[in-house]
Amino acid sequence: MHYASKGWYVEQLKKHDVRYIEGRKTEKFKKHVLAALLEKQ
Repeated sequence: MHYASKGWYVEQLKKHDVRYIEGRKTEKFKKHVLAALLEKQ
């Protein structure tokens, strides 16, 4: 998996036990949303 790809962000969020955002799976969000959320972690 490439660093900073959408899949990489999803994987990193799952390591922090974040699987859902506002009731939706993390896989449904665009990369920039996942990046911002990971930055908050």
